[in-house]
Amino acid sequence: MENTKTVDLIRKKTNITALIMCTAGVLINVLLSTLVSAFGLPLYLDTVGTIAVAVMGGYFPGIAVGFATNIIKGITDPSSLYYGVLNVLIAFFAAYMARRGLHKKIHGAVLMVIVFTLIGGGLGAIMPWFMEGLPFDSESLSGALYSTGQFGVLASHILSSLISDLPDKAISVVAALTIVHFIPEKYYRFFGFTMWMQNVPENAEEIKNRRVKVRRVSLRMKALIMVVLALGTVAVVFVFVGARSFKNTLVSDYTNMAQGTAKLAADLIDGDKVDEYLEKKRFSDGYLATEQLLEKILSRSPEVKFLYAYKIREDGFQVVFDIDTDDVQADEVGSIVSYDKEFADYIPDLLAGKEIDPIVVNDKYGYLMACYQPVYDSQGRCVCYVGADVNMEGLSAYQRSFITETISVFLGFFILLCAAVGWIVDYNLVIPLNSFARSVDGFLKASDTQEQADENVKMLRQLGIHTGDELENLFQSVSRMTKNQAEQMRSIRRLSDSTAKMQDGLIITMADLVESRDSDTGAHVQKTAAYVKIIADGLKKKGYYPQKLTPKFMSDVVRSAPLHDVGKINIPDAVLNKPDKLTDEEYEIMKTHTTAGKKIMDNAISTINGDNYLKEARNMAAYHHERWDGKGYPEGLHGEVIPLSARIMAVADVFDALTSPRVYKPAFPLEKALAILEEGKGTQFDPKCVEVFMDALPEVKVILHKYNKEVK
Repeated sequence: MENTKTVDLIRKKTNITALIMCTAGVLINVLLSTLVSAFGLPLYLDTVGTIAVAVMGGYFPGIAVGFATNIIKGITDPSSLYYGVLNVLIAFFAAYMARRGLHKKIHGAVLMVIVFTLIGGGLGAIMPWFMEGLPFDSESLSGALYSTGQFGVLASHILSSLISDLPDKAISVVAALTIVHFIPEKYYRFFGFTMWMQNVPENAEEIKNRRVKVRRVSLRMKALIMVVLALGTVAVVFVFVGARSFKNTLVSDYTNMAQGTAKLAADLIDGDKVDEYLEKKRFSDGYLATEQLLEKILSRSPEVKFLYAYKIREDGFQVVFDIDTDDVQADEVGSIVSYDKEFADYIPDLLAGKEIDPIVVNDKYGYLMACYQPVYDSQGRCVCYVGADVNMEGLSAYQRSFITETISVFLGFFILLCAAVGWIVDYNLVIPLNSFARSVDGFLKASDTQEQADENVKMLRQLGIHTGDELENLFQSVSRMTKNQAEQMRSIRRLSDSTAKMQDGLIITMADLVESRDSDTGAHVQKTAAYVKIIADGLKKKGYYPQKLTPKFMSDVVRSAPLHDVGKINIPDAVLNKPDKLTDEEYEIMKTHTTAGKKIMDNAISTINGDNYLKEARNMAAYHHERWDGKGYPEGLHGEVIPLSARIMAVADVFDALTSPRVYKPAFPLEKALAILEEGKGTQFDPKCVEVFMDALPEVKVILHKYNKEVK
């Protein structure tokens, strides 16, 4: 409970600090943007706070500041909402480059300016190209570039936007990095929103940013892929359905507008005078007045491109009225206009004076929708039709603008949601799981001793994952399992220690049986075992034979050392304890203690299945009289062909024989014994074994003095 309160307190303090920083970033953006707008400067400066927050706080705070800035600006300038995606993208790349330390280097800052200019000036120029009603930036520069003839309209617009946006992004990057420079980097860890679901460790940032090698896709990436697929599917469906509904609504509005215009114009034309208009043309009484009224109707209907009145004939349309436009000159009154192919199915109804549905045509006058309204005379006969043509290209432009605006607004929300999902997944899954896995790995890898195992269990339980879901249940289960495993290890170690002590006791008993027959080997097994340990430790410390000197090997060698002379059990007492020098025949008998020892150990090993320490006992018993130069016995092995345990024992055995009294000689002085070892280095003994033995003389002297005092 106490741990949970601590986590909540750290989380609360950090998030408050991050929230204050984000608020400051938004205020900087809005304030600088307002100032440059008030002074009429050709700058925006609405990304300074975004870049600074992204560099110090990371992805989520930076993206939040960028999006919030454009939401607030959108209150007074609706078009800012559409450009929110640009600020969000700048925040994303600012955080990305900051995580790689690019903001600390000159070339990194230059790269930031270039990337942000491509986003703000490049993408920011393309967006209004597809959104009707949004102004183009740098029109004069764009016009000058276009007038050179080297660039098209779109290319001129984009290039001019990039050129004009470059100073803005350069000033913004310099201003943002200046702010960052004056804030010590040690405080950056308080600028990112946190949601720790565990006890916060000392190396929190290392754990949070830890990259784990995975075989395929990380958990964070899987979550983001799911979000992208889900939101992407929803977005595609929404845009498709929305665009279709928007188009249908516009078509309906255009149709109503065209039909209303045609009906209004039809009501102004006197049907009884149509034939007179065709005969006398503009000189007919009332013609010009009616024409002026039609011109007013057309001027007040911006979506209507053409307005005219036709009399239907077998050979085509006969012009009654045709209103001039800026693009197309009107046809002469009374002239015949041929039918377009789109009218083929409607000619019978038109000749019959019936009302017809709107007709979509695509001819030399453009992509149009024509709505026809009949004009009747006083007898109720249809004498002509008023046509109102609506420009359908405008409808396509509106639809394209709608789709572009929808996508740009969605992208801003989409990136913000991805950052939020990544943040939530990190703190609820990725970070706890990484910490969990790291602790379990530590438990599995560093449990050589019971103390280490107990400490690892304690560290794992102190992790304190508080996600309140299945992950916390898993953590609690594994914590209990590791605790139980540590207790089982304690029991196994106790049993193992007991077994090892029993085995060691048997070894010492066997060695004592041999030693009790040899009147000259007082404390020989104890001293040689101590010397063997000194040599093995020395080889390990110097890095010699690293593949061989495993903890198990070193333990086996020390425990097996007392059995190196076990074969002497077969040597007759007359030979074993002879006070004089042995004859050649007696020496050959004495040499058989090596082969006898090997046979005894092989028999012991055959009764025990699996790998065990007696194998090294056999090697030492059989080969501790082999020589480095190959002149030893029983097999004449040489160099590293001789088992390492036997080479170690050779040095220990000879040194103890030299420094201990025998029935046939007194103990040699230490200096002489050491000189004999040094003389035999590389011929009788492994040079490395002699080297580490000499390096450990202080320890050797302690053993020598301890046991030699006890020898009577």
